[in-house]
Amino acid sequence: MLRTTAFFLFATLASAQYFPPQGVAWQKRPAADAGFDPKKLQAALAFALNHENTWDYAKDQERVFGRKLGSVPASRGAANVVIVRDGYLIAELGDTLRVEPVYSVAKSFLSTVAGLTVDRGKIRDVRDPVRALIRDGGYDSPHNSRVTWQHHLQQTSEWEGEMWGKRHDFVGRPEFGTAEQKPRDLTPPGEHYQYNDVRINRLSLSLLRLWREPLPDVLRRLVMDPIGASHDWKWLGYDNSAVEIEGHKIVSVPGGTRWGGGIHMHSRDLARFGLLFLNRGRWANRQILSEKWVSAAVTPGPVGPDYGYLWWLNTKGKQWPSAPRSSFAALGNGGNIIWVDPDHRLVVVLRWLANGTFDEFVRLLLASVVR
Repeated sequence: MLRTTAFFLFATLASAQYFPPQGVAWQKRPAADAGFDPKKLQAALAFALNHENTWDYAKDQERVFGRKLGSVPASRGAANVVIVRDGYLIAELGDTLRVEPVYSVAKSFLSTVAGLTVDRGKIRDVRDPVRALIRDGGYDSPHNSRVTWQHHLQQTSEWEGEMWGKRHDFVGRPEFGTAEQKPRDLTPPGEHYQYNDVRINRLSLSLLRLWREPLPDVLRRLVMDPIGASHDWKWLGYDNSAVEIEGHKIVSVPGGTRWGGGIHMHSRDLARFGLLFLNRGRWANRQILSEKWVSAAVTPGPVGPDYGYLWWLNTKGKQWPSAPRSSFAALGNGGNIIWVDPDHRLVVVLRWLANGTFDEFVRLLLASVVR
């Protein structure tokens, strides 16, 4: 069972929600009719486009992240923006249909697969040890045997081991580039937060073993197709991440794009995913993801930063001082962002925003909201 009381309470959505149909047809609403000052909104959009992140994954991936394990596109696109209010498309700039890596935005998609797993009873309680269901050797040690699903989702697992040739400790520049870390002593699971893609990849493999089918197929069938997403997105594994399950080779996908692979998606599909969370897991008349799971996913954990189940939160008002405390986001390297603001009924997708500029963008955007 999930926790029955969540710290986070969603604001009541004041206006009727529009849900865009499948495909590129998305009903637009003029900024003034949607409650924005058009000139101030244009100022926010101009700020985003004028503060483009200069990082180029095609040229700098291995220096930053270390040896690649999967494919990386040969080039990247320019900044683009999608703003949605009450489900309507309010503003769109740049090539919002260009499919590109989302980096750690993928973690929030992996969290959603975990939510589907709980909703369908494949995991009884996220506080249960993973070892109770997964017996592949990854949780056999006394230390790892105490890791729960919740620990993985809150990045407090302290799981120890190797995944696809990368160790949990991030030690070694050839493997981890500028993300190389100094060795440290492990703490008991649940007592220390560490943002760690090796452990996220362990969570992904564990979920795969429960579903016994590719996680991209699970996400497509149960989430992305029902919300009308395109068929353009893809979730890629590594060159060495295939495992055998019931006699079939299945690729285990990463919860990020640090070493290649990962989720590649365009901004419009990301906006649909954000709209699903704005509506507490509901799409039109269908509950895709339980409201209980969505509430738990955006409830902060007991240690570490303002962080839920692989979602970044603002409950303390420190993450983004200009934003409502109810807002939350999926964040990826290079300034890839899905931001959800229940107070203002907004979903915003930003691609390639410069580091350290998101709060100012939010300030400008919310200054444009007049009702």
